[in-house]
Amino acid sequence: MKKYLAEVEDLLDRLYIAAEGAGLRLEDRRKAPEVAALLEEVERAASRMSRRSPLLLVDAAAGKSYVGLLAARLVFEASGRGASVITIERDPLRVDAARRAAERLGARIPVECRTGAVEEAAAWPQRPSIVTALHACGAAADAVLDGAVASGARTLLLVPCCTSAAVAASNPASAHAEALGIPPAAPVRRRFIQSVIDAERTLRLEAAGYETEVVEFVAPTVTPHSLLWRARLVKAPRRRAAADSGWPPA
Repeated sequence: MKKYLAEVEDLLDRLYIAAEGAGLRLEDRRKAPEVAALLEEVERAASRMSRRSPLLLVDAAAGKSYVGLLAARLVFEASGRGASVITIERDPLRVDAARRAAERLGARIPVECRTGAVEEAAAWPQRPSIVTALHACGAAADAVLDGAVASGARTLLLVPCCTSAAVAASNPASAHAEALGIPPAAPVRRRFIQSVIDAERTLRLEAAGYETEVVEFVAPTVTPHSLLWRARLVKAPRRRAAADSGWPPA
C-alpha cells in the first residue's frame, strides 16, 4: 500500500478533485489506501503473467474508475508493460467523470470507459487478464464474480461491499441460520449470514476452476469492508469437485 499511496493521492487530486475546483476530500483520502493496496494486487497478478502478450484489465462496477485509470498509469505504463484497460460502470455521470479524468491522465495505455451494467454479458470483453472490483455493493459483487467467470478472466480481485437481501445467497443463508437456531440478535445473525455468503462466493469460484484466497487487503480500521477475493484460474478438477460438494450447506 505504501508503494503507491502518495502517487494515488496526488492523481486523485489532479484528475478528479482539483479539476472541479476543490481539494482532496476526507472520503477520497480514506479511499486512497484502498486503491493503493489494490494496485499492489494488480501489480502482483500481472507479474505472474507472460510479458509476451499485452494484458487486459477490466475495472468492473468501476464508479469513477479510480482503479482502472491509476493502474494504467502507475502499474502498466510505469513498468513499460503492454496493456489496455476497460472500465464498466452503469451510471452515465460517473462514466463521464471517468472519461474526463482519462483525458487529463493522458496515459499511453489505451483506456475505454464503458457505460453498462456488470450483469450484462455484452458489457464484458472476452478473456480479460485481470478483473478488479473495489467495493462492488450487494448483488453487484456476485454479478462481477459471474461476469469474470463467464468471460474467462485469468485473475479476479474482488472486494465486496455491503450485503442486502438482493444477494443471491442471502435467503439460503437466512434459512440455514433459522434451521441451526442462530440467535436472532441482529449482530449475531448478521455475522453468520455474512460468513455463509462469503463461503458461497469462495466455493462458487473454486467450482469454476479458480484457486481462491480471501485476505484482508487493508486493515479493518481503513474500511469495514476489507476482505479481498484473490482468485486465479487454474481449472484443477479435484479443487472443483471439492468446492461443488461444499454448497449448499447440509
